[in-house]
This record gives sequence, structure tokens and C-alpha cells, in this order.
Amino acid sequence: MQVKTGSVADSFPGEQLPRRFLRDETLLVLGLSLGASGVSALISFVGSVTKPGGLKDQAATLNASAAPGRPWLDLAWQLFGIASALVPVALVAHLLLREGESLRTLGFDRTRPWPDLGRGAAIAAVIGSTGIAFYLLARGLGFNLTVVPEALPDVWWKYPVLILSAMQNAILEEVIVVGYLLRRLRQLGWSPGNALVASSVLRGSYHLYQGIGGFIGNMVMGVVFVFLYRRWGRVGPLVVAHSLLDIGAFVGYALLAGKVSWLPTP
Repeated sequence: MQVKTGSVADSFPGEQLPRRFLRDETLLVLGLSLGASGVSALISFVGSVTKPGGLKDQAATLNASAAPGRPWLDLAWQLFGIASALVPVALVAHLLLREGESLRTLGFDRTRPWPDLGRGAAIAAVIGSTGIAFYLLARGLGFNLTVVPEALPDVWWKYPVLILSAMQNAILEEVIVVGYLLRRLRQLGWSPGNALVASSVLRGSYHLYQGIGGFIGNMVMGVVFVFLYRRWGRVGPLVVAHSLLDIGAFVGYALLAGKVSWLPTP
């Protein structure tokens, strides 16, 4: 007797995968990435609000030295952190292959580089200016910690690592929180409105360590990004925009901290 073998995808191709599989897969992907970051940010926020003193008197450091005084070891840790943070994106790519799809399905590819770059730059220009203003207002009102985008030593690899860190953030967040999550929630039967809320609240949640301002500002950004993704069908422009925003924040802080009066420092 011949025994039939095959994967789950052989029996349930594409969107015919059982709902239980899709639900559990989504929870596992989020549990290994930004869902876990959301829980971590919540715990950090609780620690900040229960600590004596106001939020703006506390600091949230994003890119810190992993081995002070040991630049080569520090560089190794920085590169390891960036690479390991992208493993969930590789997992998503693998899971999409099970459906006979790829990251191209989410619009993360090199088929439209110039439109993606142009749209991404335009988004970054609009959100960047309003985002800075909102952060300064939220901090001034006591709703936000003082965000320190970088605290790396002044070594030759500082700016390349900051740029790589910004790109890693952008790829991880936009591929998973927008492209992958919206696809899975649609396959699970969620309405477009509920999926938008879920994606946006998730984005805000893992920025909660910055304070209420970080949560609200990023949640609003999440709403905008979901609308744009649904309009264009591509996460490419969002990855470009997010990369430019974070590069501006990380590199800009490194160049301007302590030199201009309007930029808060610890």
C-alpha cells in the first residue's frame, strides 16, 4: 500500500490553512517578536510611572553600548543584536513559502525601487516634522520620558551601526505589524476596521516604554501606515519611510545632542 506523505500546505494550500493553524502561527510570530516587545514595554512603563519623579525626568535609551570600553566586542554585540532581531522576518518569509507565496506578496521586494523611495521620503518628511513636535509637547506635559536615541561611544562604526539599527527596526515592524499581521487577520476573518485597530495598538504598545506620548504617537502612525499599505499594497514605501525617520532620529541626536537648546537630553 502506498503511503501518502506531504506537508500541511499540501492538504491546505494558501489561505485554506485551518484557522487554528493560522491563529497559533500568528501568536507565535508575535510572541517571538513585537508582541513580546509590547509586554516588555508595558512592564517598563509600569516601572517608570511608579518610580519617584516625573516621566520627563527619566530617560529611555534606544541604542546603548553593550560593552563599554571594549569597542570591538561592542561592535560584535551590536551586529548580533541587529541580525537576531531580523530572524522573525525570516520566519515570516518561510511561512509565506508554505503558501506558495513570498515577501513579494507583502510588497517587500526590489521590483519598484523608485516609487517606494519617493513615497517613503514623502511620508518621512510629513511624519518626521509632526512627530518631533508631538514628542516635545508630550514630554513638556509630562506624558513622556526623555528619549535618548543613541548612547554609543564615538568610534568609527557608530554611524553605520545606527543606520543598520534604523533599517532593522523598519523592516521588522513594517513586515510583521503591517504586511504579515494584516494578511493573517484577514485570513482569520477579521474585519478591516478591527485589523487596523489591532495593528495600530500593537505598534503603540511596544513604544509604551517611552511613555503615553510614545504610545499615542506611534498608534496614530500605525493608522496612517495601514491606510497607505491598503492603498498601495506594498510595505516597501513604509520600510523606506520608517528607515528615514529612525536614521534622522538616531544620527540627528548624535550630531545635535548638547548643541541645540530645543533637543532634550538627560
